[in-house]
Amino acid sequence: MSIVPVILASSSPRRKELLQGLKLNFQTHPSDEDETVAPGTAPEEFVEILSLRKASSVAARYDQGLVIGSDTVVVCDGEILGKPQDEQDAYRMLDMLQGRAHWVYTGVAIVEAGGNKQQVAHQKTEVFMKPLDESRIRSYIRSGEPMDKAGSYGIQGLGATLVEKIHGDFFTVVGLPVSLLSDMLEEFGVHVL
Repeated sequence: MSIVPVILASSSPRRKELLQGLKLNFQTHPSDEDETVAPGTAPEEFVEILSLRKASSVAARYDQGLVIGSDTVVVCDGEILGKPQDEQDAYRMLDMLQGRAHWVYTGVAIVEAGGNKQQVAHQKTEVFMKPLDESRIRSYIRSGEPMDKAGSYGIQGLGATLVEKIHGDFFTVVGLPVSLLSDMLEEFGVHVL
């Protein structure tokens, strides 16, 4: 294990838990970067741009360390669904997703603070959501869980009851593809196993 500090550029409890699961010594320093991306940007580029932007902005504040940035979006019918603006927006997204398949993209960037090395990559997973009636969608929204999640659901919480199956990496849907991250960290001399 490297003694280089690892910094997570996120305040996401889910990403923190996943890094803790890797037994990494790390600290968090959330990025306050603007998350605007040019309209028409492909989802894989979208998550890579934002992941790199977050990691780079936090890395600029340190003399050394490896900064991890990540971003997740849900894509349905070519529309990128980020976090809902309000309950009505959450309902719109969940109604769009119910009873069908969609894609979840998560980007990961690692930027070496005080250096010039960086890596960025992404993964995508196909998610199939159960058919949902209006009362079930409204009940889920009342739980409060959808309000800070891309696509208005969290697969690691109550949202798991809405999902029929997935094809791909579960952790991509949670918001940090752990296997991809560990491969990327190895390129910087940090070995999880």
